[in-house]
Amino acid sequence: MLRRKVRRGAGEAVGDDPLDAAQERRVRAVLALGGVPQADLPDGVQQVRLRLLERAASGREAPRDVSAWAAVVASNLAMDWHRAKRRQERIGERLAALRQSDHPSGEDTSLLSLAVARGLDALPDAQRQVVVLRFYADLPVRGIAEELGVPEGTVKSRLHTAVRALRARLHEDEVV
Repeated sequence: MLRRKVRRGAGEAVGDDPLDAAQERRVRAVLALGGVPQADLPDGVQQVRLRLLERAASGREAPRDVSAWAAVVASNLAMDWHRAKRRQERIGERLAALRQSDHPSGEDTSLLSLAVARGLDALPDAQRQVVVLRFYADLPVRGIAEELGVPEGTVKSRLHTAVRALRARLHEDEVV
């Protein structure tokens, strides 16, 4: 197995670890200052290493200043961490709002949840996927289309068909 040497900022080469101790400390500092919790810092450092190794493996030239490049990547990772946290908070808020909906008892809510779950199970995979991404993961139609690699119109069509089928199923089961 050949090991590709990765150049550091000052021209020194290393074999296995693309980050030296000083660069790793800098990455940790950028992540911590970016608001990433202490427990998640090792994962962030590993992500920076992985991206540097992927860059080298793809044949692209190593950055002129690995330390600066790693700091920028760490900053981007911190922003991504905050976006994911906000997305999870929004999902939690939506789920909490659903739990506190107009249903007078927990039993009614449980019946509705069970009926929706059964309805989702009955949908074809492609329709179930877009419903989950749209209504549970809170992704916009454009985001779903990009993630799945299909046109936006296809996502809209699948959503429309799936929602219509779910609505019909819930009326058949006399849940709504």
